[in-house]
Amino acid sequence: MISFLKINKSLVTYSLIFLIIIPIFGFNFLISFIGNILLLIFLVPILILLITLISFNSFNSKTNTCNKCGTISLGLNDTCMNCGADLGDISAKNFENSQKPSETIIEVKAEEVN
Repeated sequence: MISFLKINKSLVTYSLIFLIIIPIFGFNFLISFIGNILLLIFLVPILILLITLISFNSFNSKTNTCNKCGTISLGLNDTCMNCGADLGDISAKNFENSQKPSETIIEVKAEEVN
């Protein structure tokens, strides 16, 4: 018996832990514990992916592209770092020209089809 304990010390330890936890906390605890571990294994990568996508979208919204030279600048710069063009006018023109889809008028010409 002593040699068995020396060889399989971890098996005996885990068996004793299992036999102590099950009567005290019950099978419901064991099933909930395993379920929570599986949720963490699957949900943590999804959470990391969502945080990455949100940060990428935030990064994309802060970029300005110069219409003259095509240089991409980050942040709220007023002038292009490459050619010196005014980026404030570009963003203001884009903002003024953008209309809500409900306010736009689409003209349709009717034609007779033979």
